[in-house]
Amino acid sequence: MGDVACIIKVMPESPEIDLEALKLALKAKVPEIHEIREEPIGFGLKALMVVAVVGDKGGQTDRLESELSSVPGVDRVEIVEVTLV
Repeated sequence: MGDVACIIKVMPESPEIDLEALKLALKAKVPEIHEIREEPIGFGLKALMVVAVVGDKGGQTDRLESELSSVPGVDRVEIVEVTLV
């Protein structure tokens, strides 16, 4: 068994969401997160690009999506890329 790196786009509910607090909440919910970058979308809205490394057994990406979606302030979660590490 190996590991996979997942790049996940997390969209906040609105431009008024405190991104620093949201980053802390995401890291608290998913300890496998290694990095979070901000990506400008437009009209003041920024997405968070989350990099997480998890085992390659089945269901891990679905679990990540579910856990990240459950964080207050998150509107939408989308897996952008999954690659073997």
